Amino acid sequence: MSRILTSIVFGTIALYLTWCGGILFFLFTWAIGCFILYEWINITEEKWNVLQKVLAGIFYFVFGSFLVFSTSALLIFCVIMVLALLLALTSIRNVGWISGGFVYASFPVIALSFLRGYDLLGFWGVIFLFAIVWTTDIAAYFSGRAFGGPKLAPRFSPNKTWVGAIVGTLMGLSSGVLVVYVFGISAVDYFVFLLALILSIVSQIGDLGQSWLKRRFSVKDSGFLLPGHGGFMDRMDGLVCATFLLYIIGSFMFDMNKPLVFSI
Repeated sequence: MSRILTSIVFGTIALYLTWCGGILFFLFTWAIGCFILYEWINITEEKWNVLQKVLAGIFYFVFGSFLVFSTSALLIFCVIMVLALLLALTSIRNVGWISGGFVYASFPVIALSFLRGYDLLGFWGVIFLFAIVWTTDIAAYFSGRAFGGPKLAPRFSPNKTWVGAIVGTLMGLSSGVLVVYVFGISAVDYFVFLLALILSIVSQIGDLGQSWLKRRFSVKDSGFLLPGHGGFMDRMDGLVCATFLLYIIGSFMFDMNKPLVFSI
């Protein structure tokens, strides 16, 4: 029951702030990024010292100020890379866990913020993304439990099955296409189909990646802030990868600051 209630409350807040867009949505994504960074540090704590934790926190607030006040995605990405480099200088041996974690908590926040932007198309684009990722996750979870079958990645994610992955992909694909056509978003048919398919698959890869991370550090959940789910990383794993991929595609097709003009 707690899992369902958490999903309803968090989903409602996320959808409302997505509708609002602009600075409110930017602050929302940044706050989630803060929790992700906090949970990443807790999971990989053995790789961090006190100075690195303090610097990561300060640097993330610097990033937040740029996210709110700058209109240039390229500038914000450059700021993140400079801050990640400064973190890397504090520990060459653990640079992947320290700087990599900072980037992991930052890049998707930038991507999701600029995908949403300020206009209505950004809202529907993010709903398109949410529909694919959330439907994929829910369908994979319940179909995997219902039908069982061969394990997808038994070494580090023993509960995931091939049946769940396939059903999740098909349902995520259907959900994305449905959003596009129900709300009359102008897009090329085959491109929407392919994009929804890829995003669904990539979201599951992101999920598996986090399962590997938790198994690597012998952690069951990334945190405890979301009752019934664990932590924010547990809920955002698939969305992190799918968001960044959609942003990259949109940026290449049009513009880093307005990536959704031609991406759906």
